[in-house]
Amino acid sequence: MRARRAVILGLGGGAGAAALTLGLGWWRSGGSPQPALLPLAIGEMAFTLTDHRGRTVTPADWIGRPTLAFFGFTWCPDVCPTTLSDISLWLEDLGPDADRLNVAFITVDPERDTEAVLADYVANFDPRITGLTGPLAEVERVAAGFRARFEKVPQDGSYTMNHTAGVFLFRADGRFASIIDYHEDRRFALPKIRRALGA
Repeated sequence: MRARRAVILGLGGGAGAAALTLGLGWWRSGGSPQPALLPLAIGEMAFTLTDHRGRTVTPADWIGRPTLAFFGFTWCPDVCPTTLSDISLWLEDLGPDADRLNVAFITVDPERDTEAVLADYVANFDPRITGLTGPLAEVERVAAGFRARFEKVPQDGSYTMNHTAGVFLFRADGRFASIIDYHEDRRFALPKIRRALGA
């Protein structure tokens, strides 16, 4: 599957560009930044998703542990694998403290990103990263709560997805803590996570 994905992504692999707006990265295939609001507290959100192991996930499952979450999709050519690799390195650097985090990769492409596809994809990164998918309406609900954006864009007979590229951080009580921008230096990213952990 990885080889097939690489061939397809090679057709439009250089189209993405990173932009930052109010601290929220918005990845587009050649567009401009869009305004964004701060995320709701997790306890104020309402969604039901399924993780890559087939388990149901709701906002209540995240309360009690700090949460680190990223929106993306498995066919993403650059931003998503780069960010998930960064997250994997952050978790390694955090040592045992990383085990106290909920870490979620939420697909914005549920049409292609089934549980099985997500399981195959997240296996390439830190095992503490959980892939989440669900019906489009539920993905839209969770994105609305996070104030994240995404859109389907036709490309070469198929499509790609534009999406918010920041990594969201929430405290254990569900309150929004911070955003880690796309390609933010580890020297700044790790202290943000440690503050959310209360470490």
